[in-house]
Amino acid sequence: MEFTVTGAKAYAYTGGKPFNPELPAVVFIHGAENDHSVWGLQSRWFAHHGFGVLAVDLPGHGRSDGPLLPSVEAQADWIVALLDAAGVKQAALVGHSMGSLIGLEAASRYPERVAKIALVGTAVPMPVSEALLTAAREARPKAEGMVNVWSHGPRGALGGNTVPGMWMMGASIRLAERADDGVLFNDLNACNEYRRGMEAAAAATCPALLVVGSRDMMTSPRGAPKLAAAMKEARIASIEGSGHALMAEYPDAVLDALRSFIAS
Repeated sequence: MEFTVTGAKAYAYTGGKPFNPELPAVVFIHGAENDHSVWGLQSRWFAHHGFGVLAVDLPGHGRSDGPLLPSVEAQADWIVALLDAAGVKQAALVGHSMGSLIGLEAASRYPERVAKIALVGTAVPMPVSEALLTAAREARPKAEGMVNVWSHGPRGALGGNTVPGMWMMGASIRLAERADDGVLFNDLNACNEYRRGMEAAAAATCPALLVVGSRDMMTSPRGAPKLAAAMKEARIASIEGSGHALMAEYPDAVLDALRSFIAS
């Protein structure tokens, strides 16, 4: 489904159902150099179980027009502008990695618009190494290879895709290659520069769920208890064995965690 947000075309996948703004809304926000497709299972389940689903392509990603937004704060403002364009008064936000920071920031800036937040593969702060930032700026294929290796736990590296014949790490690289030049650096730099995560956590008033992978090398789960403690109402769901690519490695476990949190 297409909307016009801040004067530009914005795309959101609706989970195979016509979007109805009168239903409880769930907005899925992807991570760096990704698009709406990473939420395939989760977005379809909610769309077919009484929710209005918007799995967005952020500006300059997937089917949404640019320009790229250089900061987490600007992308949080854009999410709320999308809600306005879709006629949604309040929504649950589900974000992965960079998307989790966007959801957290939106919840702190616009508490009346956010009913719940689910932060998948999150860390606050979310620093990015200088080596990875440099590679993203100057040697994109190298950077994508680094991210791909670090994003997958043992199941992703050895196979284990729940769809027979599908290669998890190969699919991840193909997804990254669809993005335009500059997207990966923009997104990683936005994560690295985001400084007010703990402040946003303290300001967020809605219930929160942190979904973490026990083998995540990109956003370590060790920081989850501190982040949860900073929030007014938060709990942690740990997915044993998963790396950072939780929706690819353990899609059913991610769905179960989201379903018990949002649909309860």
